[in-house]
Amino acid sequence: MVRKLKFHEQKLLRKVDFTTYKTDNNHRDAAVIRRYNIQKPSDYTKYNRLCGSLKQLAHRLASLPPDSDFRRKHETLLLSKLYDMGILPSTASIAKLSEVEKNVSVSAFCRRRLPVLMTRLRMAETVQAATKLIEQGHVRVGTEPITDTAFLVTRSMEDFVTWVDG
Repeated sequence: MVRKLKFHEQKLLRKVDFTTYKTDNNHRDAAVIRRYNIQKPSDYTKYNRLCGSLKQLAHRLASLPPDSDFRRKHETLLLSKLYDMGILPSTASIAKLSEVEKNVSVSAFCRRRLPVLMTRLRMAETVQAATKLIEQGHVRVGTEPITDTAFLVTRSMEDFVTWVDG
């Protein structure tokens, strides 16, 4: 058990951030985890790996000849699936693979998480409050009550986010 800090100790440590260290190359992961209230840091690494593999796939598809049937088919599949998930912002960006390089990020995946979507739909004031409501089982997507805060909501399911009845 750690003792409670005295007033002068608290005052000295007020501007110190213990979640980020100078030895880290970047503090992006800590900032994203804090901003989107990601409770498991392993979720961040999973999203990061997923972004890397999507960018790698887009790069490999772009290296194929432009008139290839295989490239056209898989390019449209990838771009339409990312748009349907809500990772790509608009239908205008569906035409290009370069949009995958620009717009696919961990933040894009985090914006599709249920607590963030609830704050955007004005069902909760903050992401932290939305996280509590989800953990307590007050929210459903479609007919299923959701208790997992890492639930990704697609564009088609966005309209079905509601409160659990009684």
